[in-house]
Amino acid sequence: MMADGYFQRLTRLTPTRFWVNNPTRDEADLAIAAGAVACTCNPSYGQKMLDHPAEGAYARRLLDEAVAESATDPGATAVLQRKLVKPIMDRFLPLWQGDPSRYGYVSIQGDPIREESAAAILEEAEPNRRLAPNACIKVPCTAAGLEAMGSLLGDGACVNATEVMSVAQTLSLVDLYERVTSGRARRPVMFVSHIAGIYDDYLQQWAAKSGVDVEPDVLWQAGLAVARRVYEVMRARGTPQIFIGGGARGLHHFTELVGGDLVVTINWVGTADRLIAENPAVVYRLFNPVPDHVVRELIEKVPDFKRAYLDDGLAVEEYEEFGGVEHFRHMFVSGWKRVEALAHERRAALAEGGGQR
Repeated sequence: MMADGYFQRLTRLTPTRFWVNNPTRDEADLAIAAGAVACTCNPSYGQKMLDHPAEGAYARRLLDEAVAESATDPGATAVLQRKLVKPIMDRFLPLWQGDPSRYGYVSIQGDPIREESAAAILEEAEPNRRLAPNACIKVPCTAAGLEAMGSLLGDGACVNATEVMSVAQTLSLVDLYERVTSGRARRPVMFVSHIAGIYDDYLQQWAAKSGVDVEPDVLWQAGLAVARRVYEVMRARGTPQIFIGGGARGLHHFTELVGGDLVVTINWVGTADRLIAENPAVVYRLFNPVPDHVVRELIEKVPDFKRAYLDDGLAVEEYEEFGGVEHFRHMFVSGWKRVEALAHERRAALAEGGGQR
């Protein structure tokens, strides 16, 4: 039999696929060649590209263009992100043209420190939607985000619901999609991104600070236990929304989801390249049951696992302040603020007439 790589075998043997997260232009090309079917870029993308050893000079040139085109530093930060993401969208466009029901999308999520309102989300989404036909608008699953997603879906936009860390959020998204799109001959594409890896990070930090006596091997399973329930709920409801496993912090956040009709978002460096190098066996693992004693211990000892795992563990108004969601958002805020500060510096330098770096 012909020898081939991990992702080639994954594609041949399973319905599971991968997206690449925050790639450089070269990484996007490598990922597509390896089998990536789509891509996502988060609010820290601009900062990551400005700091990247290969992309930094290119990103700084685009930052100067963004500053010249924008009256404010937050505006320049958003323009820079669009300038950086557009070439990535162009690379994935042929995949979208081949199958726009699932493939080739590049999701973009903007300012994490703007006013959290549906109107603000929609205002920012409009220029992002115009970037390319395969643009997908990434929106946090909060009360305001749900309202905005309803408007976007009603207008036929592709939506990637992010910051999903609970079954309750998933049920809200399934209900929203059915309410807005039911009966349409052509329903918009929607992805549901469950962020298991970041959720695990949050619980690990919480456990260390609280001193709770929970078995480490049990705590290790928390994010994937919720992910399995989210996938199970989506399948039971028969929704056409596509499950995304996001926020990977270890290879297990990919390999433990293999076998599902889903996608997993991973970084090229540190995850995709490691899977290619280590070349593990392609084994269906998603449907392995989580032992009852694991779920029982987590529910008894970890309050934010119980809130994430149970159908009614969170009310809609609690989504935005849920610990894992806040932890995830804070990671984006620092990156966005840093680009705003650099935009401010460049605006001042360019106003003085020199603008030399």
